Amino acid sequence: MTTSGTASESVITDELRSFIGLESRPASYDIERHAVERFACAIGDPNPLYSDQNAARSSSYGGLIAPPTFFRSLLPGGYTNPFPEPFAHVLDGGSKYRFHEPVRVGDHITVVRKITELFEKHGRMGAMLFKITEISYTNQHDQLVATQATTTITYGIGEKDGGVGDH
Repeated sequence: MTTSGTASESVITDELRSFIGLESRPASYDIERHAVERFACAIGDPNPLYSDQNAARSSSYGGLIAPPTFFRSLLPGGYTNPFPEPFAHVLDGGSKYRFHEPVRVGDHITVVRKITELFEKHGRMGAMLFKITEISYTNQHDQLVATQATTTITYGIGEKDGGVGDH
């Protein structure tokens, strides 16, 4: 979908469209106790399920788990070819999570990203590209533990912001 007047004005090229549905290379992570503890401390969450082994063992989880937003620290791999980002600046348009299973200390989580939609809008800053991406998190038992739908907005010309091509 585009909101520009004609296809020739669109920043969404056939090359950009070719990325819709394409999965990134998988990236895998071993969930370590200290990483979970540091993350919980960084977000100011003192829940004993994240750091107290005795409390976590006696809970319904049976062991230490990670805070739900811990997923944000697990980055997906890149695409085989870099996404041909047409703009220089990046904004985080928000995320929506769906949680299916808790992430436990000791889990092995594989992360894959897929662009599901591209569209553009025009505003005060000129043309803006909206990229909707779904990130899936799967554990060592091939269970989908969570998905994250992200909206990334890019715009403008000039020197590219650091990481603009990594979203």
